[in-house]
Amino acid sequence: MNLHSNIIGKGQPFIILHGFLGMGDNWKTLGKKFAEVGFEIHLVDQRNHGRSFHADDFSYELMAEDLKHYCDIHNLEDVILLGHSMGGKTAMLFATEYPKLVSKLMVADISPRFYPIHHDAILEGLSQLNFDEISSRGDADEVLSRYVSEEGTRMFLLKNLYWVEKGQLGLRMNLDVLKENVSEVGEALPKHSKFDNPTLFLRGDKSEYVMPSDEGLIKLHFPTARIETISNAGHWLHAENPDAFYQAVINFITD
Repeated sequence: MNLHSNIIGKGQPFIILHGFLGMGDNWKTLGKKFAEVGFEIHLVDQRNHGRSFHADDFSYELMAEDLKHYCDIHNLEDVILLGHSMGGKTAMLFATEYPKLVSKLMVADISPRFYPIHHDAILEGLSQLNFDEISSRGDADEVLSRYVSEEGTRMFLLKNLYWVEKGQLGLRMNLDVLKENVSEVGEALPKHSKFDNPTLFLRGDKSEYVMPSDEGLIKLHFPTARIETISNAGHWLHAENPDAFYQAVINFITD
């Protein structure tokens, strides 16, 4: 089964992988900007997310295989690969398993280490959305606000809403499977995985996902890695400071 994507522009292929509970569309604004300077941007929906297929199985190994299948179908090589959070974990594993396909790797606000489950409130809130009663985005936001206080996070999650049919809202993500397999999202990169090509880790200065203590582990897996901090940004650094994020990416891929 092939992954759904939105392809923008012409040039060297540049794949962007979204985070947990996100979708490629989250990256449309930045994707257009990258395309304008001569790249073919692939905004990919990972399995059980966005418009991509739903499956009972969910792991980084499978998501890396999905991406390999995607590259084969689209005849992609010499790929620039950028992943955020969960997408960053997929991107790391893919690069270490298929290093000849990836010319440059960028990982946004995630390290190769294990992370404990911390999406409980969000998943509980999404589970409480009863679409027999909810008929608007406002209704859904009201329910979600009881579980997720941060408005920006709710707006991000509610991008998953769509009209299944006239008068019937639903969520694009495969919520049941993602809830069941949420522990997979925190899995560490396998111990012996290594990627020697140019690599950039970007972290938000207000985020605790990538700490100074992670640097040794990052260098172990990615010996050439640089780590840069985006100011005035948390975990959603590309949305919170898009200009600085864009500049850091462009500097790295045109270096």
